Amino acid sequence: MEQINHSVRMLEISQENAKQRIDNFLRLHLKGVPKSLIYRIVRKGEVRINKKRIKPDYKLQTGDIVRIPPVRVSVGNALPSPKLNAIAQLESRIVYEDDALLILNKPSGIAVHGGSGLSFGAIEGLRALRPDARFLELVHRLDKATSGCLLIAKKRSMLRALHEQLRNKTMHKQYLALVKGAWDKKDRSVKEPLLKDSQNSIVKVSALGKQAETRFKIMQRYKGATLIEASPVTGRTHQIRVHSACKGHNIAGDDRYGSLEFSKSMQKLGLERLFLHAAHITFYHPILDKQMTISAPLCDSLAKVLEKLQRS
Repeated sequence: MEQINHSVRMLEISQENAKQRIDNFLRLHLKGVPKSLIYRIVRKGEVRINKKRIKPDYKLQTGDIVRIPPVRVSVGNALPSPKLNAIAQLESRIVYEDDALLILNKPSGIAVHGGSGLSFGAIEGLRALRPDARFLELVHRLDKATSGCLLIAKKRSMLRALHEQLRNKTMHKQYLALVKGAWDKKDRSVKEPLLKDSQNSIVKVSALGKQAETRFKIMQRYKGATLIEASPVTGRTHQIRVHSACKGHNIAGDDRYGSLEFSKSMQKLGLERLFLHAAHITFYHPILDKQMTISAPLCDSLAKVLEKLQRS
């Protein structure tokens, strides 16, 4: 396969990248290069800092001069073309942007990143749209089938600050989901532990699982369904989907934890995807020094399903 050759680069480390490990730094600057190759060029001394050999766990210091050697990488690992329709559409899905942060209303059906047979995801698409951006990294993840607010840091300092908020549970997310049946207003919080099967990634309620909590609020009742707002306190895989299902209120269009009968009835109303949408996200913006709430509107297809449902 045709190869692309990166030339030698000499980069001076700014305060923004100080204290970052050299292996992680190289992964950002050698997109598409396998981690095994990055570790190999570090061990062989092809990567130098201040003209000296270093180890993969070396932490960068302000003012360090990093030599990045020529590395050959296959075209298959290159970024997708920004002219692809799915990529070009991402530009119109950006709901907020400043010098340090970008927030995307991620479409359903696009993964947050490539891998596992996917040639690209939302982050690769954004990098293709912004080829001059020095730093674009996912702050968190959304399931491929889930749409809505996705945070992408444009500066390492912003990434660190938002990750700290995630760890401290000071970042809040509200999802909208259409679920089967009449949600019991007493079920304001579900705290069932969740266990993920390493073989098939299916998540189930289990005493052996990790502690998990989701808070629920009824937004609108319909005939045979309820629109709920789900606020995850923890961030477990498929948490909202499993916590809803374990209460007998499967999310419409869920091909893993859903009710086939309910999903088919929603298909008749035009639903062709999982009805789970990250509608709002609240966080502290360290550079603007203020609390922010950003919202992502429902896509037309979900809004039309709600219009067709009979309110109870």
